[in-house]
Amino acid sequence: MTEIEKINAILSYLKETFVGKDDIIDLLGLTLVAKENAFLLGPPGTAKSAIVKQLSRCISDGNNFEYLLTRFTEPNEIFGPFDIRKLKNGELVTNTEGMLPEASMVFLDEIFNANSAILNSLLMALNERMFRRGKESRKIPALMFVGASNQLPDDESLNALLDRFLIRVKCDYVDPDDLESVLVAGRKLAVNQTIDPPQISPVEILTLQESAKNVDLSAVRKEFINLVHSLRNTGVNISDRRAVKIENLISASTILSGRNKANISDLWVLKYIWDTEEQIEILAGIVDKILDKEETEQAHPQAKFNKIPDAEELLKDIETISAKWDSNLTFEERNLLKDKLRFLQTRVGWITKAEHKKHIEEAIELVWQKMLQEA
Repeated sequence: MTEIEKINAILSYLKETFVGKDDIIDLLGLTLVAKENAFLLGPPGTAKSAIVKQLSRCISDGNNFEYLLTRFTEPNEIFGPFDIRKLKNGELVTNTEGMLPEASMVFLDEIFNANSAILNSLLMALNERMFRRGKESRKIPALMFVGASNQLPDDESLNALLDRFLIRVKCDYVDPDDLESVLVAGRKLAVNQTIDPPQISPVEILTLQESAKNVDLSAVRKEFINLVHSLRNTGVNISDRRAVKIENLISASTILSGRNKANISDLWVLKYIWDTEEQIEILAGIVDKILDKEETEQAHPQAKFNKIPDAEELLKDIETISAKWDSNLTFEERNLLKDKLRFLQTRVGWITKAEHKKHIEEAIELVWQKMLQEA
């Protein structure tokens, strides 16, 4: 198998294992090939760490480093303690065995708990793939850093940390209709922990990362520049440095699609460079309009997946729930329909046309009233 076939086989395996998480998995694969960093935003129990851990199992001969940060985390816990033997001789050398500086995959949970004691070293590791401590300085072999948190930082000093994560993904609970599939997949994963998943070596990933540098971006550069200007005008902060890094994501999408020349479909990655949750819908709306303009061959799967819900389909789903609601339903059946309605209610926020949005909100309110009357 080629390197591209191997990485796509791994992504397919992860999608079968984690139901309803295709976008997160595709974005982690993209980040890995682009040699960038990904940030996962979401509540506990949305499989953030489990996906990263399973992905790291797919990298043969690679070291994984995972840590839950607190306000009191010390540098020794992340980078390793000083080597006592060399310290006796007056040398300040860090023993990094099994720690972040030797890992090929790094997952830092609750990343915004990082305190001033580790912040500067962490920023350098994320940005330059370098570990520096006193006179020590060494390259970090990390293929990718993944950070996670339940919320975005409210401290300005931590904005620099968020900035080091080019890709930002919001992780939610799966659609209630998929819950049974999630439970089945979870049981299967627990049983198959002793079975080796598809594998790719760090060397092969480095080969993919090098290949991405040679992708021809000429066909999309003009559209990309226009898109950057458009996003800047809407308040999305895209510095020149960040724009250059986004090209790495576009190149990675091209490689994963089995091409060496980028096309319009590869611009889907720009939906995931938001700074605030309010920007998610704005980015999706702007980028999806560009993707809808042109049907391209060998498009990345995520380019074909429009996250903005269809207003008519949403209304049909609401009407179906209303029709199913009956006083003869069991307690469990009633709760399931309520969960589905709550899920649809969260989708309304993605609708861009104000009149459609208002009409669907009114329809949902009528169903809630019906449920309360027949409770």
